[in-house]
Amino acid sequence: MPFKKYLLTGLLVWLPTAITFAVLLWLMDLLDGIFVGLMIVLQAVLPESLTSTLEYFKHIPGLGVILVFGGLLITGALVSNVAGRWWLVQWHRLQTNIPVFKTIYNSVKKVSDTLFSSNGNAFRTAMLVQYPRPGAWTIAFQTGAPGGEVAEHLGPGFVSVYVPTTPNPTSGFFLMLPRSDVIELKMSVDEALTYVISMGSVAPPAPFASVVLPK
Repeated sequence: MPFKKYLLTGLLVWLPTAITFAVLLWLMDLLDGIFVGLMIVLQAVLPESLTSTLEYFKHIPGLGVILVFGGLLITGALVSNVAGRWWLVQWHRLQTNIPVFKTIYNSVKKVSDTLFSSNGNAFRTAMLVQYPRPGAWTIAFQTGAPGGEVAEHLGPGFVSVYVPTTPNPTSGFFLMLPRSDVIELKMSVDEALTYVISMGSVAPPAPFASVVLPK
């Protein structure tokens, strides 16, 4: 029926835009929530004469996004010089000495440093791996190589990969596989993520070649 065809076509046109706006609105609400939380803390410690002014700022939509974004930029600029790095070390030392808090902080910091380091290899290479059984192939992303005690048991020649689920790639499985069993793809990580999220219906726009990682 033309009615059904037109409805689905219209849905495909507007769905990406609607989801994009929804994500941006969620992010704005999150940052505004952080800003309101900071205002509440300041109201508790500042003189009463200033609380009315702070109350006014709490109700300005989008102000939290601007201030949090500006705060991140200023923080990045400050810690990019020698004096700023010294204060960053002191801040890190303080948080690693707080009971209970330090356990969560250290774990999150190690993961974030690994994922966002410009020198790291995490999530910079898309791969083909056989999962969940030999002969069944899926997309995976390299996260590094086994280390520590695990590397001592496995030996050299292994690679760590993350196999995302579809259509929600934020959950998945962590695997350690021989390098000879994975195929490195030339498609970008963005193209591979799109391929996964679309459940294979949106393939990369250009043909891609693949090579087996060296042993």
